[in-house]
Amino acid sequence: MPEKQQGRRNAFRAHAGTALALLLATLASPHRHVHAQIAPEYCLLLIPPILPADDKLMREFEDLLREEFEQYLSEVTRYFRCLDDERDRALREAAQVTAQYGTFLDSLRRAPP
Repeated sequence: MPEKQQGRRNAFRAHAGTALALLLATLASPHRHVHAQIAPEYCLLLIPPILPADDKLMREFEDLLREEFEQYLSEVTRYFRCLDDERDRALREAAQVTAQYGTFLDSLRRAPP
């Protein structure tokens, strides 16, 4: 990749990098309460492409913008599939926990006071 194009790509991605850093800082906060275990495979949040408001910038970064949009659109299907898989897993887990809770309540009812 030519040096000029690489420089433009780095400048363009700096905005997305800042947004990602803020997201990660929020997720790493000690005040964030996590009630579920993180699965070995998890769905990574997609960051949509940033479209400049200026037509001149759109033309200048046309190749990079096109690539970013195409990459996002190809990855969003995988993301939806991951969310569907995670939803199915969570439903199975919730059914198991509900059954265990029922067993727990039955045990308490049968146990002498």
